Amino acid sequence: MEWKKLLCPDRIRDYKGKPGSRDLRTEFEKDYHRIIGSASFRRLQDKTQVFPLDQSDFIRTRLTHSLEVSSLAKSLGQNVSEAILQNQKDKSFLPSYKADVCDILQCAGLLHDIGNPPFGHFGEAAIRDWFQVHMPLLRWKGRLLTEVLTPQMQADFYHFEGNTQALRLVTRLHYLVDAHGMNLTKALLGTIIKYPVSSLEIDPEGGDIRAKKMGYFLADEDVFQEIQESTGTCGRRHPLAFLLEAADDIAYRTADIEDAVKKGCLTYERLLQELKGYRADVQDEAYRELVGLLEYRCKRAYEKGMDHPHSNAVQNWLVQVQGEMIHSATEGFMSHYEELMAGQYKKDLFYGISGTLLLEALGDIAYRYAFISTPILKLEIGAGAVFDFLLGKFTDAAILYDSGEPMTAVQKKLMSMISDNYRAVYHIHAEGKDETERLYLRLLLVTDEVCGMTDSYAKTLYQELSGIR
Repeated sequence: MEWKKLLCPDRIRDYKGKPGSRDLRTEFEKDYHRIIGSASFRRLQDKTQVFPLDQSDFIRTRLTHSLEVSSLAKSLGQNVSEAILQNQKDKSFLPSYKADVCDILQCAGLLHDIGNPPFGHFGEAAIRDWFQVHMPLLRWKGRLLTEVLTPQMQADFYHFEGNTQALRLVTRLHYLVDAHGMNLTKALLGTIIKYPVSSLEIDPEGGDIRAKKMGYFLADEDVFQEIQESTGTCGRRHPLAFLLEAADDIAYRTADIEDAVKKGCLTYERLLQELKGYRADVQDEAYRELVGLLEYRCKRAYEKGMDHPHSNAVQNWLVQVQGEMIHSATEGFMSHYEELMAGQYKKDLFYGISGTLLLEALGDIAYRYAFISTPILKLEIGAGAVFDFLLGKFTDAAILYDSGEPMTAVQKKLMSMISDNYRAVYHIHAEGKDETERLYLRLLLVTDEVCGMTDSYAKTLYQELSGIR
């Protein structure tokens, strides 16, 4: 792969500024403003990161998480670009590319969760589970949907992913000018495609990270192929996608610990004990030094007379951990540079290098003390009822919509509640398609609508349609 193509500034819908325009921004800087000004980005302020519908102004939402990932991704872009230039690692990497890489990664961080449904990662699982249970039972014109839809169409729902929905959202659903969504640069779109495979090519146990999950819906295959061709990735992972993933890993693994401590799910003492005991047989000196810094930060907090020394110690320590992880991810990228540029590297950037064990420990601790804590489990069970209800009602109506089949008054009202923009995009792409493709697009219309909901809106709509006051 070549950087000149990887940093492709073209858009799917060709856009040219007016002659004599005084807009001196690069195409990637324009991307940033398109994202920041979008309603889809604003909705992230009311979408769950870990703690659904939390009332605290400290706990992270998808919006604050995305801003943190954006910042970390830009920092990684600066580090890696400077390392390539200083070490003369690749003469084809021009000095001007550094700014482009940073801008692309900054934008990618803002976008990486924009397609996620309400209620965090549980929302993705709830959508997958609902279709796996109900798809074999649903009928259209007397036939089971599993007999009508192709294997890939069905697999798109069985393996539903927020990452995949993000690509669909920014290239289709953000209907501002036309059905090209935000019409972002192809370099940016290539960077947010973490898994450049279809739902039939997923191989989570195969050892190649690119095939861990699906990266695009069948309905968006034309967009995917155009991005791949223009950036020269051709089925391989964009090198900047590795940096985006590393930024996400650093952000959520440190933030989840901080939020868990703030919520009282995890104490300073328990965190320290867990870190010291985590896989003690394989701990190295670097790991022990980082854990020792947590104790040092606590000691300093007491010396300074902090009102909440334990919380202060954890927060300050996690900032140091982020710095160390940025260094580790940079090291991982540079040590595998040739493999990354050839599209042959199959692991994440932390694999086998300093920092891997600490990230593993933080993830394991957060899972046990936050993700499967009783308050979270109760909220997720409640969220499951919301998804079951909304997916059931909207799917029942969408199957008949625009098919010539009779619909009840309630079904018509339900379809009228779906976003005007999403329905407009459906009609544009359904035109000229056969009945099977149109049915598939109507099911996507349901997931489009549900994924576009915020936590509060989904809960309120469920209560209103259920007659709950």
